[in-house]
Amino acid sequence: MSNDVKKIFIAGFGGQGVLLIGQMLSYAAMYEDKEVTWMPSYGPEMRGGTANCTVCIGSEPIASPYITDAFDVLIVMNSPSLVKFESQLKPGGDLFINTSIVDVEPTRTDVNIHRVDCNELAIEKVGNGKTANMVMLGAIIRQAKVVDLNTMNKVFEKVLTGKKAKLIPSNLEALSAWEIGA
Repeated sequence: MSNDVKKIFIAGFGGQGVLLIGQMLSYAAMYEDKEVTWMPSYGPEMRGGTANCTVCIGSEPIASPYITDAFDVLIVMNSPSLVKFESQLKPGGDLFINTSIVDVEPTRTDVNIHRVDCNELAIEKVGNGKTANMVMLGAIIRQAKVVDLNTMNKVFEKVLTGKKAKLIPSNLEALSAWEIGA
C-alpha cells in the first residue's frame, strides 16, 4: 500500500449524518480520480445508536477491506466516540471535534485539534440544524485537504437529485460555515 493513502475515521450517533460525511468524501475523491474505499459500520438502531465509517483516499489502488488502528484524520460527532477512538489517531494527525455535543476534552497533546461548533453553525449560518454534518465536512475539506471544496458542487448535483435537489444550496452554505482559525 502506498504511503500517500489518507486514512479517515468518522464516528458519532446514528442520525447525525456520519455515514453521509464518509460517502460525500468518497464521491468527491472519485470525482478527482483518486482511489477510495468507504467502509460503514452501524448498530441495529435506526437513530441514536453508534455509527462510524472508514474512508481511505489515495492515488493507487487500496486493498479492501483495509483495516487499520492508526488514522490520519479522526472526526468525532459525540462524546462516546472521542473517548473510544481518540487513541487510534496517529501522532500529528487531525482530530475534528463537534463541540456542540462533545462535552469531554481530548487527552492527546500530540495531535492537531480542530473544534467545530457544528450544530450552532448549522443553525446560525444556514438556518437548518440538519446540516451540522455538512458543516463538519466543510471543516475537514478545508483543514485536512483530502479533496477540493469545489468538487462538492459536482457531488451534490450528482447525489442530491429529484426532490433532494432543493437541498443543494443549504448544503453548500453549510460547507462554508466553519472558517479556519475561527
